[in-house]
Amino acid sequence: MRVERARYLLAAVETGSLRAAAARCGVSQPTLGQQVSLLEEELDVNLLIRSRHGVRPTAAGQAMIGPLSRLVAAEDAALGAAADSGGAYQGRVAIGAISVVAETLVAPVVARLRNEHADLRFSVSESSSGDIEARVLDGGLDFGVISAPTAAAASGLRRSPLLTAPVGAVVRTDHLLAQRDELAWQDLATWPIVTMRSGTVMWERLHENVAEPDVVVQAMSARLVKVMVGHGAGIGVLAPFETSTDVPGLRWIPLRSADPVEICLVQRSGSQPSPSALTVRRLVEERAAELLASARGHVG
Repeated sequence: MRVERARYLLAAVETGSLRAAAARCGVSQPTLGQQVSLLEEELDVNLLIRSRHGVRPTAAGQAMIGPLSRLVAAEDAALGAAADSGGAYQGRVAIGAISVVAETLVAPVVARLRNEHADLRFSVSESSSGDIEARVLDGGLDFGVISAPTAAAASGLRRSPLLTAPVGAVVRTDHLLAQRDELAWQDLATWPIVTMRSGTVMWERLHENVAEPDVVVQAMSARLVKVMVGHGAGIGVLAPFETSTDVPGLRWIPLRSADPVEICLVQRSGSQPSPSALTVRRLVEERAAELLASARGHVG
């Protein structure tokens, strides 16, 4: 059985459309439809119900989703193992990441692989979670590392949880709130706020919980939030990740009843990453597990 046929069928089931599945898999609609038909002939069973409204799996097709998903995953694992055994990687891996995890998750992995595989090249883009998901979906990025927005992932994307982090306030140690063990969202209502820019998860969380917050600075990165707080611009709203520009004289205080931020790896459903991209993804997941195990409730 040709594994790409399984990929095409899974994409068709997930999108509900041969046209959308073909766009996701990077082939023409006739090619994808022909390969799915050949898979049906090979298995001697009808897998899809086709109509002018799209496609949906037959009972037999639904029963095949699990086995075919495992087949695709096994091929991905085999490609990764083959690359590992060969001892060398090449090509370019395009990664998108929100600013703080670009430093804490992605940079250590890139440095490690560059030391071990001189022919491997990277493109690392820092942006908002929404921008990263859009670029993953259109194929501009191999995968992204984001803080999961409240809205569900768009059709054609799959989010895989990596770790969760609490949300808190960053204050100077000479601030009136600095000696508190925890804060409530309402404690922030009367203070100037420094937070991530509009469109980010932190912006979303702040405005969900504080009516008309006095946002004095919208920053492009967690690093800049801390620098601004250190200079007295206001109170920061962040998860407790360390950054390369951690500022002395700051304290991170958890916000009571604040939902944690979920850091996710996002990729296109049904895509076939290169062996190099699979290895980068695996090492990012391992790095996330290390961070989760050693998490600390403070800012530098």
